[in-house]
Amino acid sequence: MRIRFLGGAATVTGSKFLVEHGDDRVLIDCGMFQGSRRLRQRNWDNPFREGLPDEVLVTHAHIDHTGWLPRLVGTHGFAGPILATVATRDLMAVMLADAARLQEEQAEYANRKGYSRHKPALPLYTEADAASTLRLVTAVRYGDWVESAGGRARFTFAGHILGSAHIEWESSTTRIVFSGDIGKWDVPVIKDPQPPAAADLVVIESTYGDRLHGPVGDLDEAIAGLVDRIVERRGILLIPAFSIGRTQELLYRLRGLEDAGRIPSLPVYLDSPMAIDATELYRRHHEEHDLEMSRLDAAGASPLQPDRLAFTRRVDQSKRLNGLDGPAVIISASGMATGGRIVHHLKRLLPIRSTIVAFVGYQAQGTRGRALVEGATRVRIHGRNVPVRAEVTRLDAFSAHADRNELLRWLGEAAGTPKRVALVHGENEARAALAEAIRSELGFDVVVPRQGQVIDV
Repeated sequence: MRIRFLGGAATVTGSKFLVEHGDDRVLIDCGMFQGSRRLRQRNWDNPFREGLPDEVLVTHAHIDHTGWLPRLVGTHGFAGPILATVATRDLMAVMLADAARLQEEQAEYANRKGYSRHKPALPLYTEADAASTLRLVTAVRYGDWVESAGGRARFTFAGHILGSAHIEWESSTTRIVFSGDIGKWDVPVIKDPQPPAAADLVVIESTYGDRLHGPVGDLDEAIAGLVDRIVERRGILLIPAFSIGRTQELLYRLRGLEDAGRIPSLPVYLDSPMAIDATELYRRHHEEHDLEMSRLDAAGASPLQPDRLAFTRRVDQSKRLNGLDGPAVIISASGMATGGRIVHHLKRLLPIRSTIVAFVGYQAQGTRGRALVEGATRVRIHGRNVPVRAEVTRLDAFSAHADRNELLRWLGEAAGTPKRVALVHGENEARAALAEAIRSELGFDVVVPRQGQVIDV
C-alpha cells in the first residue's frame, strides 16, 4: 500500500491524497490550488495520467478540498462514487455550483474588460460540470463503517466546519487516518474534534503548526472594539469571510454581543449567496450543534441572526451597498479576497480612511488577503492599482484551524501510538516547526512529504 501526495504538500491548498492498494485507488479529497498564480496554474494540470481513482472520499466542503472535483468529472471523465457526510453533501451542492458560476463570471468579466493574459479567458469548469459531480455524491453518517474500494472507511467529527470529518480508511492489514482540517475546541456552534483512532499512518494538517492563536474569549473583545471604532468613524467594517464556518461564527458572536449590550445594533449585510445558503444549512443540521448552540435553539432564539441582519442575494442588491452610509458591517466572500463580491467592495472601500477591513481566516501565500495583512500600501484589482488607506486588521483567534498546541493535543489523544505521521496542508515553515514539536514532545516518527512524493505504508 502507498500514498501519492498529489496536492496539499508544502501548500495549504489543493488537497489530494491517493491511496493505492493493489489495483484499487482511493482519493482522499480533490481540492483546488489557491493563492499565487503559480499555484493556481496547477489546477490546469492532470495529476491522474496513470489512471483515475475508483472513488473519492471527502473530508469537508471547502474548495481547497472539493473544488477540483468538477474538473475531474467534466474534463477527465471520472464517474465513480464520491462519499461525504450528509452536511458536506448539502454544502457541496452550494459551494461547487457557486465556484463554477464564479469562474464563468470571472472569465466573462475578464474577456469583457480585456485584462486576462489568455484570449479568450476560460473557466476551469462549468455549472454543468458541477451538477454532474453532485449526482455522484453519496452521503454517509458519522461513525458508520462503509465499504470502500479495497477496504472500508469511517467518518468522525473534525470540528472544523459543518459536516467536516476525519476519515479512517483501512484494508484487512493497514489503517490510515486522514485528519482533514482539524477544528478548535470550545468554539460555539459545532461540536469539538474527536481524537484519532489507532493507525499505521496519520496524515495530519499543519496550517498553524508554527503558531498559537489568542484565547477564543478575546474575540468578543476584539469584535466589540472594531464596532466601537466604526461607530466613532461612521465608517464600514468590511469582513472578507469564508462563507462556511467563519461567517456563521461571526453572526453568532455579533448576536451575542448585541444581546449582552456590549455593541449597538448596527446594519449587518451578509453579501454572499453562498454564505446565505450555508447559514440556513447550519440552522438546519441540529445533529452537529454544540451544547451552547442547542440551548439557544431550544429557547427559541435565532443564534445566527443579529438584530438588523439583511441578506443581499442579488447582484443589484450588492451594488446598492456602494452607496451605503456608515456605521455598518458588510460580511462578504471570498475569505482570502481572491474573487467574488468582496473584491468589488475592497476596490471601493480600501482608499477610504474610515474603513476597517478585518480578516478572520488563514491567508495563503500569493493571495490579495495575504498582501493586505502584511501591510501592502496598494493592491491590484481588476487591472488597476488600488491605494490602501483603510485600517487592515487580522483576528487569528477566529481561525477554524487548530493551532500548534491543539494539533499536538489531537495527536496526543490518539487511541494508540501511530507508526508514522505525515504532515500536509501547510507551508514549509509551519510543517517543519510542527514536525520538530511532534518528535520532541510526542516521540512519533514524522515524514514531511513533497508535492508528488509517494510513500509506502
